[in-house]
Amino acid sequence: MATKFLGGNGKGLPLTLPQRTKPQQEHAERFSACHCSAVGRRPTMGQAFGYANSSPFSQKTLMQSRRLASSLVLIPCLLASARAHAASLQKVNDWGASGVPATVSMYVYVPDKPAAKPPILVLSHYCGGTAAAVFGQAQSGSLIKAADQYGFIVVVPQTSKNCWDVGSTKALTHDGGGDTQAVAQMVKYTITKYQADANRVYATGDSSGGMMTQALLAVYPDVFKAGSAFAGVPAGCWAVGDPDGSWSNQCAGGQVTHTGQEWGDLVHAMDPGYSGHRPRVQLFHGDADPTIKYQNFTESIKQWTNVLGLSTAPTSTDTVTLGTHQATRQRWQNSCGYVVLDAFTSKGGDHGPSDALFNASYVVPFLGLDRTAGADPELEKCATGGSGSGGAPNVGGNTGSGGASATGGSLGHGGSLATGGTSSSAGGATGGGATAGGGAATGGNPASGGALSAGGSVASGALAGSGGSAGRSPSAAGSAPTGPSSTTPPDAGSCACSVVGENHSSWPAFAFATVLLLRRRRLRAG
Repeated sequence: MATKFLGGNGKGLPLTLPQRTKPQQEHAERFSACHCSAVGRRPTMGQAFGYANSSPFSQKTLMQSRRLASSLVLIPCLLASARAHAASLQKVNDWGASGVPATVSMYVYVPDKPAAKPPILVLSHYCGGTAAAVFGQAQSGSLIKAADQYGFIVVVPQTSKNCWDVGSTKALTHDGGGDTQAVAQMVKYTITKYQADANRVYATGDSSGGMMTQALLAVYPDVFKAGSAFAGVPAGCWAVGDPDGSWSNQCAGGQVTHTGQEWGDLVHAMDPGYSGHRPRVQLFHGDADPTIKYQNFTESIKQWTNVLGLSTAPTSTDTVTLGTHQATRQRWQNSCGYVVLDAFTSKGGDHGPSDALFNASYVVPFLGLDRTAGADPELEKCATGGSGSGGAPNVGGNTGSGGASATGGSLGHGGSLATGGTSSSAGGATGGGATAGGGAATGGNPASGGALSAGGSVASGALAGSGGSAGRSPSAAGSAPTGPSSTTPPDAGSCACSVVGENHSSWPAFAFATVLLLRRRRLRAG
């Protein structure tokens, strides 16, 4: 037996505790388990409560003290368990899909504190991508942080095909039974399920997701109020060449050109009975994009200036910083002075552009997602939607489903991307690696599109930090990125006490101090 005194000068309460029995040791180990992640090892019960041996405590007092201290030690685990149930990307199994492709599935992110009547943002992935991967890209661009801050809901559709179908007649027809209608049904489900604001629905996406964004704005102008497209193409462009949800060499290569009127007619033919407000559009494109040629950006501007009834000349042009590049920003205002077309050219920018995907500082204010309540900002300012909503005349005249000047050539890519292509057509890999074996160094930044731990090569959809080339072949080596593991909440059963960080080791001392305080008060009361 050894006696030691707990006090500043060796005087005070003597504490001489006997050696623990086996049941007491097991009791200690159970409650000390929660400390493992923060300190790297389990402390014994003696280490947790500051004694090695013995005391004159009564057995009853000792057990009461242990129960109290054990409860205190559990506090970090309770915090961790609560953290495990925080907002995360969740699959929705029953979202009311009807008459739409079975290849499309739905995921949703609902922030912990959604707005009273939350807006909705549809986030669409690139070719070969997944909901988790594009969610990771959006996290890197701070869009998900903005959702947490402003309370909007993020709907993330996913297709099991290589690319979104944005070229078939059913996809480019309002309620035609294609991928676009599937997304519209997801929006309807979300509005009903979460009492979301039907008048504040928006879209964004990169590469094939950027194409889907522009298609949604064209096919469902009654659903979407605005969209932000990264490395997309004009609505209807993908119908040329291969409109089955795979690859269109002609459109990707910038060979599909039209007048603004022709592009506008294509849009109006997608929903010929609609004559209301048209959604505003934001465009991002790198002028050195090797995958979706920059000409598509120019064609998109022609299309949307016509649809929105704008001048071909921008209202303003300036230079801004976009990622690591300088960018030319062109803005068009409607008749009430609201910017309804916002176009960024990344000078020297690659596909994506990869260093500026889902840049919340530009996307969030343009879409009006920084408003936690109230109407869509454009509608609020312009009252009736502005004169820019009328679009072009001759709304019924479809000049054709593409009218491409292209003859179906492979654009010098060394073969269709559907069969692999060279590194220049597989996402602009700097290392020039073959599509089936590109090195991980050129495969993309895990922070912006999911790690390449799934074995992704250059052709697996991981483009130099953008998370994926629009041209990934489904037969290419390496699987699509699945997104960073941070999108998966920690297992509540694992007692992830690391939530309390470096201060975790202070809990045993706190527990012990509380036990002492209670004991001293008991002695004084006696």
